[in-house]
Parts: sequence; structure tokens; C-alpha cells
Amino acid sequence: MPEYLISVWHSPGVQHRATGPYTSEEEMQAAFQAVGEFNEALRAEGAWVYAGGLVAPEESVVVDCTRGAEPVITDGPFTQAQQHMGGFWVVDAAGPEQAEDLAARASKACGNKVELRPFQT
Repeated sequence: MPEYLISVWHSPGVQHRATGPYTSEEEMQAAFQAVGEFNEALRAEGAWVYAGGLVAPEESVVVDCTRGAEPVITDGPFTQAQQHMGGFWVVDAAGPEQAEDLAARASKACGNKVELRPFQT
């Protein structure tokens, strides 16, 4: 089956259910539970490949080996942007319609917009 990337996008300073800071411990636990339930549904349906959350872009480094023998490593995100990827799922789907359904369910579970992209074949 084709694999798709469902990426979760966060906007700094905009409150999302799944990005915090949460208004309460209960809100945080509800968000974690919704994503956990979605992950379990993916596994049960055979669509699960892999998923992960990412730390803030400020904790990233950029590695550039295009300008000489030694890599140049710099702090910070690769680009300064209004949004950044906060997490992702890699899923198996029979085709675009099923992938779009999974992406809609992912968006609902995490409380954020998601982007759906197929992997190259």
C-alpha cells in the first residue's frame, strides 16, 4: 500500500488543544488521550507505520555539507516561519481517499491542521 506523511503544524503563540500550554491538567490529558486513541485505531486498522512528536524548532540544528569537506553546523531552525512541524504520522493507505480520511481523523485528534503528502514511489 502507498505510504503517506501526515504532518501536524503549529503556529507559535496560537493556542491549540494539542500544543499547550494547556489551560488545565484535564485539558492536557484529554488531548493526549485523543491522540492515543487515534494511534490505537491506526494500529487496529493496519494503517500504522510510525509516528512521533518533535521538540520546538529552536532546539534544532542545521547541518550543511554542501560547501567544503567539513560540515557547518548552526543552531536554530532551517527557516524562520509562521508555522512549524510539531509531529507526524506515517500511514499506509489504499489510496488518496483513505489517506484523506486518516488525515481528517488525525486533525480532529490532535486539534491542529495537518498536511497530507504521499511518499514518492
